[in-house]
Amino acid sequence: MSILAKTATASLLAATVVAATGLVSTGAYAADKEKCYGVVKAGQNDCQTASNSCAGTASADSQKDAFIYLPGGTCAKLTGGSLEPKS
Repeated sequence: MSILAKTATASLLAATVVAATGLVSTGAYAADKEKCYGVVKAGQNDCQTASNSCAGTASADSQKDAFIYLPGGTCAKLTGGSLEPKS
């Protein structure tokens, strides 16, 4: 198999995996999702915070500026959950 064919096959496989898992820009965090602050475990945040530069770097459980995407309406049901970062 030529290098071009191998590259094309690998690209197709990667695109299939991304599509199957929903990790495309329009579907990963659909409109029915909400950011829920203050409930995420350390290292499980979905995006950067004021004190951390990237996802997965929250240093403490329930960090007030760290969020995780949840289905809409879920955050209000969680103790400590907030739709806005806490100060």
